[in-house]
Amino acid sequence: MKGTKVFQYGCGKMSVYTMRYVIENGGQIVGAVDINPNVIGKDIGDIMETDKKGILVEDVKNVERLLNELKPDCVIVTTMSLLNDVQDALMICAKCGVNAITTCEEAFYPMNSNPNLTKKIDELAKKNNCTITGSGYQDAFWGNLITTLVGASHNITKIKGSSSYNVEDYGIALAKAHGAGLTKEEFEKEIASIDEISKEERQKIIESGNYAPSYMWNVNGWLCDKLGLTVISQTQKCIPQFNDYDIDSSTLNMTVKAGMVTGMSAVVTTQTKEGITLETECIGKVYNKDEFDRNEWTVFGEPDTTLVIEKPATVELTCATIVNRIRDVIDCEPGFIPTSRMGELKYTKS
Repeated sequence: MKGTKVFQYGCGKMSVYTMRYVIENGGQIVGAVDINPNVIGKDIGDIMETDKKGILVEDVKNVERLLNELKPDCVIVTTMSLLNDVQDALMICAKCGVNAITTCEEAFYPMNSNPNLTKKIDELAKKNNCTITGSGYQDAFWGNLITTLVGASHNITKIKGSSSYNVEDYGIALAKAHGAGLTKEEFEKEIASIDEISKEERQKIIESGNYAPSYMWNVNGWLCDKLGLTVISQTQKCIPQFNDYDIDSSTLNMTVKAGMVTGMSAVVTTQTKEGITLETECIGKVYNKDEFDRNEWTVFGEPDTTLVIEKPATVELTCATIVNRIRDVIDCEPGFIPTSRMGELKYTKS
């Protein structure tokens, strides 16, 4: 990606790696914005804990002007987890005709959780000849690795997956989306209750743009899209997680007391016309001292195949995936295009 001009939208924990990886791959960070007054005005080198780069983080209010002036090849958006929350960022990129890739988990395959907003972004991106997409850890470890295993199978009946991650590594927005720090009663009311509805009620919420999918909801959609499977039905169940002793959370800036929710397990079950079932689970919580990231998937059929990865560096892998996908985004057709339609994830170096 030598010479590629990249703009950083959001200068929190993830940007420390995305910006450094861009620079080390031969790209150039031409600008950066954030909403946090404690970050605005800082040199991006200070954020990365490297030498100064001469690029100061500006207020997000200036982003449209900056994009029009700097004309980057791609914007990296590392802010929130739901499409509604990154709507302004992606719409501004589409309005300015600038390619964008985001770590927003719902943006991995938002067609099955917020189709109307996805269509809105898609239409504006096509009008202004740019590409918008979502990527990250799931692109490799919940997506391409799994479809590769399926490609080595004679036949399959079920895909079962489970992945865990520490919400401390991703910032307060993600931690709160997982219910970390809530009481059991608050979790049931604010998060779990959304799953206690009929298929018809869920579809109405999805069409209204107010559905809050777990990460695997969009992953299952991506997998079905990549594998050419037709979804008949999809359900989600969020289960609170607890610990039997107090845990300090620097991200939440609080002590999560024993008996309070440390996060959640979200199980998504998808039935397809082809007779293949997908049952996937993501477990995101504030880890206790004995817990670590784990990714385990099994493809059932002939033969059964299990893949287990323990202690993946999830943050770094997310950011490297984003940077490695930039060339695919630049070369892709315009619109909101999921990475399931961009070919295999590839290692790129300048």
